[in-house]
Amino acid sequence: MNINTMRLKRAGSGLIVVDIQERLLPAIFEKDRVTQNAVRLAKGAAILGIPALATEQYRKGLGATVTEVAAAIAHFAPIEKLAFSACGAPAFMDAIRDGQLSSALLCGIEAHVCVTQTCLDLLERGIRVFVAADAVSSRAPEDYRLGLERMRQAGAVMVSTEMALFEWLGQAGTGEFRQILALVK
Repeated sequence: MNINTMRLKRAGSGLIVVDIQERLLPAIFEKDRVTQNAVRLAKGAAILGIPALATEQYRKGLGATVTEVAAAIAHFAPIEKLAFSACGAPAFMDAIRDGQLSSALLCGIEAHVCVTQTCLDLLERGIRVFVAADAVSSRAPEDYRLGLERMRQAGAVMVSTEMALFEWLGQAGTGEFRQILALVK
């Protein structure tokens, strides 16, 4: 089956929030868009019982995950890394294996470095990757655009925050639907 025709399903899925950190975020192109949508995704994942992992690149230099994103992630326990790809952190790989993830939704910064390298490594490991294009960015708009293009060419599926939430949800008329609807309004 073609990855591009597959939906993001709740079962076997996880949200990966890459490096939305205090000292890096201020320099990011459209940082408010990234932060707001990452918060929506994290809250939506919590509502739907989907595990969320957060990474922090060199916390000593770039600071902690920004408060509003950290507060939105259920059971927040960031995984520190030095490798640009989250897959370079043994604790991240343990969490992926423990969660038995078959698909991952990525958001975070920077699109052309840590998000792309994480995406490529996950794809290489047979995990279907979806990228919330409105919840990632880079310092330069051109790097953001090239990061999305590179991930798409490698086989990742580009989605919006709202697309991802409603694909995870699957149907209307439930208590979860009302909670997700409140997030996207």
